[in-house]
Amino acid sequence: MNCEEFADLLHPFADGELDPVRSLAVERHLSGCAGCATAIKELKALQGALAEPALYHRAPAALRDRVRASLWPASRTRAGARPIPWRFLAVAASLAFVATLTWATLRRPSLPSADERVAVQVVASHVRSLMLPGRDVDVASSDQHTVKPWFKGQVTFSPPVKKLEGEGFELVGGRLDYLDRQKVAALVYKRRGHVISLFIWPAADGSARLPQALTDQGYHIIHWSDGDLTYWAASDLNEMELREFVDLIRG
Repeated sequence: MNCEEFADLLHPFADGELDPVRSLAVERHLSGCAGCATAIKELKALQGALAEPALYHRAPAALRDRVRASLWPASRTRAGARPIPWRFLAVAASLAFVATLTWATLRRPSLPSADERVAVQVVASHVRSLMLPGRDVDVASSDQHTVKPWFKGQVTFSPPVKKLEGEGFELVGGRLDYLDRQKVAALVYKRRGHVISLFIWPAADGSARLPQALTDQGYHIIHWSDGDLTYWAASDLNEMELREFVDLIRG
């Protein structure tokens, strides 16, 4: 995130309106940018100052009386005005209701799919592991014979662990995580400084699914199912190289 991107998120962040992924990205930017950190500090100070009770005063009685006197009396009716038939009012009200309902339906955002909801969790976990020291791996090793046995007793399945250093993907280690309301295995790989998080857990229906690509908050995600397991790979690596990684894992 750069300072220009931060400027667009300044007020939503101060008001607590950002989702977890964007909030983490903003906090990461603030930790390394003194100028933006000062901006958010000044904005919060302004918000606190504007919330002071001393700034709010009750209108004087004379002012309230003048405002009331200037308003058109609610009981006054236009001379000679014909009453509007109640049937016309009922039809007009019905049309207004239908128009409002149609507009609200068109404006309402569609609910995210199950895959999109999991994708948000996957990216949030991936970003969180990058930002919290010591949270990236629970077992640090480039040896699959060390990482794979570590998961025994930690999860109810045996995650396949591949060593891909010869293909340019270094195994860093693994950790436990929690996604889709269950404990999952997370394997961590690196490619030229780009971290790849590979999440694995039992598939819901046990059916095979070909790799599907998604993006969320600028991160590439590819997920698929093979046998009894489902896989989700997330990284800021470009999609072509992430697909290469997925092909090696599936191969």
